[in-house]
Amino acid sequence: MVDKQSPLPIYFQLEEEIKNRIDQKELVPGDLIPSEREFAEQHGISRMTVRQAISDLVNEGYLYRQKGKGTFVARKKIEQPLHRVTSFTEDMIARGMKPSSRLVRFEVVSVSDQTAEELAVESSEPAYEIKRVRLADGLPMALETNIIPVRLAEGLTEEHAHGSLYDYVAGSLPSPIDYARQVIESSAAHESESEALGIPKGSPILLIRQNTYLADGTPFELVKSAYRADRYKFIIDMHRISD
Repeated sequence: MVDKQSPLPIYFQLEEEIKNRIDQKELVPGDLIPSEREFAEQHGISRMTVRQAISDLVNEGYLYRQKGKGTFVARKKIEQPLHRVTSFTEDMIARGMKPSSRLVRFEVVSVSDQTAEELAVESSEPAYEIKRVRLADGLPMALETNIIPVRLAEGLTEEHAHGSLYDYVAGSLPSPIDYARQVIESSAAHESESEALGIPKGSPILLIRQNTYLADGTPFELVKSAYRADRYKFIIDMHRISD
């Protein structure tokens, strides 16, 4: 129960109460939480205060709203550290989740001039373009497009695209995969992204553009991904450099 004599704001106390119920598994992912009116009557507070608490928890990813249905407990976001190069498959297995992919497109294409420059190839050189929905425990997490020069992954087939591409190419590359550069920005899901990820059009997503390199400096791939912002968050460890 909220304490109206406490110096802590009432909306903050209600947020902590809901978080605690989630931590104690009184509320689990997918559960419908009480309505604003029910919370207000239970605690003797205004619906505006309840609305602020719930909106804060939605913004923090603890809850999500469905129009016409109510507010539900969200699944815990997957935390992705950004200090090492790993595949989606490796990340999910490390978290005890089952990774899988739904193949959207597998083609050999001629890349654009910009992509050719990023991959250090001629625009006429063939490259695989592999578009997949990446899933964890059967739930869509990201819509991902990989562009890889054919000469670096000869023999790649649609069958390989259902698993980890890194596993397939590991033994055939002239040099091991070593490092990557990512650019991350926020966006709103377009129709194709919303359909693939099972989210309403306009939902927040994280757009990631990654250039991956081999140890000898050879560009290996360009990856363009749209991650569900309600299921994924990225963590960056930083150190202060002394003067």
